[in-house]
Amino acid sequence: MSLPAVSLRPVALLVAASLLLAACSGEPAQMQMPTPEVTVVTLTEQPVPLTRELAGRTVPFVVAEVRPQATGIIEQRLFEEGSLVEAGQVLYRLDDATYQAARAAAAANLARARASANSARLAADRSTELVAEKLVAQQDHERTLAAAAEAQADVAAYQAALQAADVNLGYTRITAPISGRAGKSSVTQGALVTANQEMALVTVQQLDPIYVDLSQSATELTQLRKDIEAGRVEQDGVEATILLEDGSAYAQTGVLEFTDVTVDPGTGSYSLRVRVPNPDNFLLPGMYVRAVVGLGTRPDAILAPQQGISRDAKGNATAMVVNADGTVEARVVQTRQTVGDQWLVESGLEAGDRVIIEGLQKVRPGGSANAVEAGKPAAAGAPSAPDADASADAA
Repeated sequence: MSLPAVSLRPVALLVAASLLLAACSGEPAQMQMPTPEVTVVTLTEQPVPLTRELAGRTVPFVVAEVRPQATGIIEQRLFEEGSLVEAGQVLYRLDDATYQAARAAAAANLARARASANSARLAADRSTELVAEKLVAQQDHERTLAAAAEAQADVAAYQAALQAADVNLGYTRITAPISGRAGKSSVTQGALVTANQEMALVTVQQLDPIYVDLSQSATELTQLRKDIEAGRVEQDGVEATILLEDGSAYAQTGVLEFTDVTVDPGTGSYSLRVRVPNPDNFLLPGMYVRAVVGLGTRPDAILAPQQGISRDAKGNATAMVVNADGTVEARVVQTRQTVGDQWLVESGLEAGDRVIIEGLQKVRPGGSANAVEAGKPAAAGAPSAPDADASADAA
């Protein structure tokens, strides 16, 4: 008796499905993730000039307010407003008729006193001869000598009066006490002026050189002095670059003239004065400027790129560093000020530290990283992150 034929196709499909299920139920081997690559900057010690940008205003080097020392009518103004004048140049001329008359009277009095003194001297000489021969009493002789001395004293007094008259006559020529640029005249021809009046006739200002008065925090001054005493900052003369209102630099470099000895209790700042050459009178009094003042040189400064310094949730400055073992470390950093596009580091980083500036999102403290120095190509054969398409195809 023969058995019915059985189809082998369903059996083959069943076996294939079983094998496929068995293969899928097995756990695949886990893929090893490559070490992330980051860009770092290796810190070094280097001398760094410390500067501070301060606001200030220009002030004339010398200012002279011209006032009359004699009373009279302005007869003529002898200068042009806004022009350069020289020391001793006559600016105004007063009507001097009264002073000329006073001088003439003083000269006449002096001439009369000299004549009287000469007569008294001759009388004293004759009296001296007669008293030797006992022809004149001693008492009369002494009176004659006293009269001669008195006459000579009158000569000295009238000579002084003539000098005073000459001085007063000279005051009718009002001169410039300094060389500089004359401002606007406050009087015109025909005006009456009085000796030592409160209102100045004109102001003369010397503008070459010119001062720039600045203001700086007393706290910064205290810190700078501590750094100098500790040897962290070297100071050899202080120069300043003047910045104009449009941000451009003035061609001449200024020099620190002095620092004030008093701190303003209202602002907590003190004043500095910088002397700046001004040969073309480009800087005028009252201009608002800024000055980049050199405070000294930090001989062993550590500078860190700004993109390598960030802030944590507490506001502390932090940096991520790759150590010698390739492990990432988080450092709390104290910075002082910016120098160009870098931070001046006070603590937290040292020379030789490799600060991460690119790839911070790829690493975490305690993890590993391949450090590539900024500006240098990555080493040949260095592992890189897997390609997304290739991973999808492998899956």
